[in-house]
Parts: sequence; structure tokens; C-alpha cells
Amino acid sequence: MKFVSWNVNGLRAVVNKGFKESFEKLDADIFCLQETKLQEGQIDLSFDGYESYWNYAEKKGYSGTAIFTKIKPQNVTYGIGIEEHDREGRVITLEFEDFYFITVYTPNSQDGLKRLDYRMKWEDDFLSYIKKLDEKKPVIYCGDLNVAHNEIDLKNPKTNRKNAGFTDEERGKMTIVLSSGFTDTFRYLYPDKEQIYSWWSYRFHARDNNSGWRIDYFITSDRLKDKIEDAKIHTDIFGSDHCPVELDINL
Repeated sequence: MKFVSWNVNGLRAVVNKGFKESFEKLDADIFCLQETKLQEGQIDLSFDGYESYWNYAEKKGYSGTAIFTKIKPQNVTYGIGIEEHDREGRVITLEFEDFYFITVYTPNSQDGLKRLDYRMKWEDDFLSYIKKLDEKKPVIYCGDLNVAHNEIDLKNPKTNRKNAGFTDEERGKMTIVLSSGFTDTFRYLYPDKEQIYSWWSYRFHARDNNSGWRIDYFITSDRLKDKIEDAKIHTDIFGSDHCPVELDINL
């Protein structure tokens, strides 16, 4: 099966930059979006053979997630069951017979780390959520997790040490996730691969210079890792400040 995740940073804008062509070219069984920045009814977008599910933030033009799937789920839930988190449209969970599939847009700690305390609470609550699901059946989750876990995951680790997405606190939370029965699929297959990123600032010609961060992930329950066939980062696909990431897995 092929799964794809893409932070589109405004779906209406990306639709005018070749999104449909990229979607069809990637031909995923499940295709996830983060940061759609939409309210219900603001876009008419469908693809033959796919059902779609949308989670909108209460705040207009902010956050938001979506999933297009060829495989009909048994059940769909929105959010993680905690009101303060679920206002921002960040999580959609699909339940299938043999696994759970989640797309998530993790909150950014923001400039000056003014949302870091909230982010820490989010991390604890989201980990509790996926661990409860993992007790029932394996979990695959994907999305913009807004953290570069290790120095290999961004171009300039030394100058970014205390910036949002590369603080010791955020990196520590990712370490806890990966020691709680979950696998970073890209690093599992490519532990030493350098200079492969999924996000580049719009400033300073960052993408031209490949001055990026790997902050978009597919994470699986450890017991699925032997089924992982490939994990790709599509750096050749444009339209957003992120590029799509992919998981190929034998389920």
C-alpha cells in the first residue's frame, strides 16, 4: 500500500500550482493533507475512486486536515477527544480492520516559543491517544510534526538550537514517542541519509540552497516495521513550502 502526506500550506493556493497533477501522479491509496486553511464549503475538490474526510479549525484560514482514501474505513473520528486541542482541526483517524491510520498537524511552538508550553501538553496528550489505539491494533500516523528530531534532520542545527521545531524540549518529546513502541520510518530505512528535507522557509532562497528541515513524517507501531518497504521524500514536487512524504508498506 502507498500512503502520502503533504502539508499544503493553503489548499486553495496549491490547487492553482499543479496539486491535482501531483495527486494523480503519486497515486496513493491514502493521501493526507495538513494546513488546508479552509472552512467547509470553501473548495470543491474530489477525485474519482476516493472518499474524503475533512477536519476544519474553528479559526478561519488556519490549520485544518484532510484525508482522501481509496479504502473505505470502518470508522472515522476527528480530534483526540480533548476540547482545547480539537478546536484547531489537527487530527483525523481512520479505523481499518487491521490498523489505525491518523493524519496530524502538530502545533507549532511559534516565534519566541510562545506556544511551547501548550505544545508540551499536546505532545503528552497525543502520545496517550496513539498508545491507547496501539493497544487495540497497530497505528500508522503521518503529517507535519513540526520537529526536526536530530541534527541530521536540518541544515543548520547549531544556529537553530533554541528555535521552534528544534528545541531540546520538542526533540525530547519525539525521543519519548520513538521509545514508546513507534518507528520513524524514514530513519529506520535511511539512518545516515543527509540533506534530505521536507520543509524550506520561503525566505533567503532556502529551497534553492536546500537549507531545509525534515519535519514531515510517517510513524508506525514498532510491530509494523518489518512490513515497511520504502519511505520517500518527494523533494521534486513543488507548490508548498513543504513537499510530500510517502510510506510504502505491505499490509
